[in-house]
Amino acid sequence: MKQEGKTLTELIMVVAIMGMLATMAAPNYSVFNSRSQIRSTTEEIASELRLARQLAMTYRDRVRIVVDMDQQVLATQFVNTGTAHHAYHYGGKGIVIEEPSAGPEILFHPSGRSASATTIQIHSLEGQTQQLTVSITGRISLL
Repeated sequence: MKQEGKTLTELIMVVAIMGMLATMAAPNYSVFNSRSQIRSTTEEIASELRLARQLAMTYRDRVRIVVDMDQQVLATQFVNTGTAHHAYHYGGKGIVIEEPSAGPEILFHPSGRSASATTIQIHSLEGQTQQLTVSITGRISLL
């Protein structure tokens, strides 16, 4: 009867090669993870803006989103009734939002139009950047 198997030396060599490959791939995985995190967070913020626009048109009320960079929150509020709808917390996601170009408030009218065009810069802690714009017509675009 013939027995076949692998020696301990061969097994150690395979594990060492796999370890070297994993070490070389780790930085690339970190960049990929950072890029996907900022992309998904930007999509979520764009979704919040689209929701605010839709709420303004549905309830025939002006709706504003206040960007609070200290608390890392986007707060959606009805202007005429003064009630808060909800808040989106982006803290802990590894991103930083610069103050929008038109100021910390983004206002949507019942027609769906924005009070002013604005651009929002979003940065990851690893240096990745995304840009989001709100046009005067209320259209939200990712650049």
